[in-house]
Amino acid sequence: MPLRFRIEAKDRSTEARTGVVSTECGEIRTPAFLPVGTAAAVKGVWPSQLKEMGYECLLANTYHLYLRPGHERILRLGGIHRFMGWDRPVLTDSGGYQVFSLSSLRTVSDGEVTFRSHIDGSRHVLTPELSVGIQEALGSDIRMVLDECVEYPAGRREVEESVRRTSAWARRSLAVSRREEGGLFGIVQGGMDPGLRRRSAEEICALPFSGYAIGGVSVGEGKDLLRETVAFTAPLLPAEKPRYLMGVGTPGDILFAVARGVDLFDCVLPTRNARNGMLFTSAGPMSIKQARHADDSLPPDEACECPTCRTFSRAYLRHLYLQKEILSSMALTVHNLHYYRMWMERIREAISVGNLEHFMKESPDSGGE
Repeated sequence: MPLRFRIEAKDRSTEARTGVVSTECGEIRTPAFLPVGTAAAVKGVWPSQLKEMGYECLLANTYHLYLRPGHERILRLGGIHRFMGWDRPVLTDSGGYQVFSLSSLRTVSDGEVTFRSHIDGSRHVLTPELSVGIQEALGSDIRMVLDECVEYPAGRREVEESVRRTSAWARRSLAVSRREEGGLFGIVQGGMDPGLRRRSAEEICALPFSGYAIGGVSVGEGKDLLRETVAFTAPLLPAEKPRYLMGVGTPGDILFAVARGVDLFDCVLPTRNARNGMLFTSAGPMSIKQARHADDSLPPDEACECPTCRTFSRAYLRHLYLQKEILSSMALTVHNLHYYRMWMERIREAISVGNLEHFMKESPDSGGE
């Protein structure tokens, strides 16, 4: 079935809203955070654990799955849901961010992106049409158009070219989209330039996408400029469609964007930080590596009910981390993802009662981490 979106509640003092994105594979209650499963797996956790936490949608990476194991193989094996053992919605990105982040391995023209695999150096050509085709073969529920992201700082001419190319690629993507199930999202670029952001939003939002995304942030611009750009861009997107902020994921930045009307988020932060020994807790960030935890029998977060906090002490988790035990990454990842899920639930509850502004004032995560 085609993707549908309905708004259920609006906050009294901000632009925040709760809603439901409906897909063939299930519903996504918004605002929602999507754990990142780059290679069709969220590092350190089973799909069943993610379900138990309450997650309703995961992100998988088109670029990486195209290179290995290949979208055609995944199609033969029954599609992305069966392949990864996840029967809830899946969002796939387009490969646009990898085009940006692997800049030393690629060249970009109006027609295509030519790049060399970071795995074996083999040459590949990615077009807007191929990106859509890969995602449709994977069978994802939410698919993204190929866009061009530029780093910060970038010259005005470079950003203008990015906006022009992103709009042209969006039109090409729509022209070849064949899969009726789920939906295709357009992406707004424009660097940190308000005028170019507005131009990109006007061009992308004039096209009949199922949802719209804010791209091209968290590329080196710093927190203040990131938030300024999100605050400017979000109101330019259609209010009746889901709004997705790509790749931004501190709890404070998520809360800030929710208050500006954004619905969907993804980021590697909770899983990557877990593998590096950093936990999100109700008392603020915690580095489990620190020597002060060596004899600490308390759980990582006394206010948390996740399996990690119910089972392990800070001392034991520090020991696991220093020993480079696989259980360290697993246990810390479970906690961080549980924290994010609870964070989104608290945000939704605050919106439902029209009290998000108070929640933002009272929350230690509302700014500056």
